Amino acid sequence: MEQKIWFVTGASKGFGLEIVKAVLAAGDKVVATVRGNVEQLEAALGNVPELLVVNMDVVNEQEVQQAVGTAITRFGRLDVVVNNAGFGIVAAIEEASDEETRKQYDTNVFGLLNVVRAVLPHLRRHRSGHIINFSSLFGYGAIPGFALYGSTKFAVEGISEGLALELAPFNIKVTSLAPGLFRTQFLSTGSHVYATNPIADYESTAVGQMKSLPASLHGNQSGDPAKLAKVVVELAGVENPPVHLPVGKDALEIYRSGRAKTDEEINAWVGKFSATEIDS
Repeated sequence: MEQKIWFVTGASKGFGLEIVKAVLAAGDKVVATVRGNVEQLEAALGNVPELLVVNMDVVNEQEVQQAVGTAITRFGRLDVVVNNAGFGIVAAIEEASDEETRKQYDTNVFGLLNVVRAVLPHLRRHRSGHIINFSSLFGYGAIPGFALYGSTKFAVEGISEGLALELAPFNIKVTSLAPGLFRTQFLSTGSHVYATNPIADYESTAVGQMKSLPASLHGNQSGDPAKLAKVVVELAGVENPPVHLPVGKDALEIYRSGRAKTDEEINAWVGKFSATEIDS
């Protein structure tokens, strides 16, 4: 099997780090992007010719373009692009300021788009490739306190679906991969933030309860990140991969329950308001 060239964002920890390890173990080459700790990751993974660690913040479009250019110069092409970089804000939507909201979208949505725009000219030139965008179980159903973060993952789902349609003529595949709760650092204090101006009215609601969820769940999640990384490597070898892929029993359950709830609500209200078609 031909050796693949990977480009993985957010590779310093969590899913990104496990994916890089799995890719190297599979015998492929990988460009791992991190923010500022290049030497640390190189030391952790070893100085091997199949690995290139690049300093890159997905929010900085110029850095993204430079990182992709460096990757092409080193390895000649890209085959698999993994948009993994992201973080979460735990807050009621009203509590998050404009600045906090924009930071959430800058990384999780616009940062992803920066990477997509940078890699697509190369993928289109070769008429091949696979873009794997990390979504979340929160992208399948709104949860109080995580709704703003979830909305960025709803966006990832929609962007991925649109990309899959637009890139099909170029033989470029797109998958939105939605993990459930895995034992990464996502729920640790360094990987999520809270709104700086909380509103007391929400503390007795589900939002308040959710603010204590990360601390109670951290280290107790059922998913194994190394096993998810193995799924990602397997996914890259599939000829016709899915556009939407929940990973983990909890992600699948959220998807199914959300879909059923929406169907039930729509079916209950269909035909109960005035018709809107133009009279013929």
